[in-house]
Amino acid sequence: MEHIKIKIVNDSRNELPAYETHGAAGMDVRAMLDKPVTLAPLERALIPTGLRIQLPEGYECQVRPRSGLALRNGITVLNTPGTVDCDFRGEIGIIIINLSNEPYTVNDGERIAQLVIKQYVRTTWEEVKRLDTTERGDGAFGHTGTN
Repeated sequence: MEHIKIKIVNDSRNELPAYETHGAAGMDVRAMLDKPVTLAPLERALIPTGLRIQLPEGYECQVRPRSGLALRNGITVLNTPGTVDCDFRGEIGIIIINLSNEPYTVNDGERIAQLVIKQYVRTTWEEVKRLDTTERGDGAFGHTGTN
């Protein structure tokens, strides 16, 4: 498994994002709040983390929901996955939404999302008049059936 070093500035009172298990792909990230934030049903908020990172060129940081928080409380990341680009140097904020029927309070230090570091490639478009054919063709949205 490849390991890379990423520079990070932590202006919060919280520990750095961390892998919770040996095989985890995502690192849990925590809210940095002066006071709790309560989200009504269907309300969203930008939650600060106090973290700024410097990714190597060719890498992004994806912001993804925490599955337990989503299942138990209906709290998820709104723009999933969110992307932190390698040239962004501002604070990472997490856009969360309450999809439950009950208010939910986010507290300082609470694990609210996970960060996954991914390598990416850039593309150059090659404009053509036709695409190669495949067995699937342009079939989409359930065209293969439900069973």
